[in-house]
Amino acid sequence: MVTENDVMTAPSLEETTVEKAFENIEEEIVLTEKARTEIAKIMAANNIPDTFGLRVGVKGGGCSGLSYSLGFDKEAREGDKQIIKDGVRIFIDPKSLFYLSGTHLDYTDGLNGKGFVFNNPNASKSCGCGSSFGV
Repeated sequence: MVTENDVMTAPSLEETTVEKAFENIEEEIVLTEKARTEIAKIMAANNIPDTFGLRVGVKGGGCSGLSYSLGFDKEAREGDKQIIKDGVRIFIDPKSLFYLSGTHLDYTDGLNGKGFVFNNPNASKSCGCGSSFGV
């Protein structure tokens, strides 16, 4: 028999979904060698300590509806998933996690410009500059 206390202590659907999404995220976010090298260069050039992490996120905006964000944070925020990929500490907030699952983060320095490139299988459309996308 289920009591009122049992119902109150059961995880919500949202908590369960977030936990399941976090289970295998280490395998679902890929940093290329070029991206890792560039992250290390940026950290060294700006005297960012190794204890800081790369915050990878998604926010509303851009010509396709959503845009990627990158930055460095001293520590993870409440609710963040923290993973370490080849020595790079990565922080991802739960909302961004759903959009970034399966993403390959690369760095290009070709003739068409240089910068980080998100190869995201969840994106159904993107803009010409590659910094915004839609699902």
